[in-house]
Amino acid sequence: MSYLWVALGGALGSVGRYAVGRVVARVADGGFPFATLLVNVSGSMLIGVLAGLATAGRHSLPAAAEAFLLIGVLGGFTTFSSFSLETLLLVRAGEWTAAVVNVLGSVALCLLAVSLGFAAASALSR
Repeated sequence: MSYLWVALGGALGSVGRYAVGRVVARVADGGFPFATLLVNVSGSMLIGVLAGLATAGRHSLPAAAEAFLLIGVLGGFTTFSSFSLETLLLVRAGEWTAAVVNVLGSVALCLLAVSLGFAAASALSR
């Protein structure tokens, strides 16, 4: 049954990622992968909140909900493989500065987002 929850969550997360990409494409220049960066940072924040709540102990998720949300929805929503491909394409196009900004920005912002989400959830659980 866990596989079904992961599959359903993954479908929702993928559709969410596609929707964010479409919205961002309407407002942002196509030269930098802003949608992927936004998805990875917001996904990191959400997984931080959920993990923080679970770690606090008072709001731990049932196994099915964890499979659905953390692995399915957020796994389908975040786009590390897209991030990797877009960074490679920037490098191949000679856009080294954009590639480095994308890598450093993604790693730093996602670590910050997951930390903030975790801390917020821990604070709310007290």
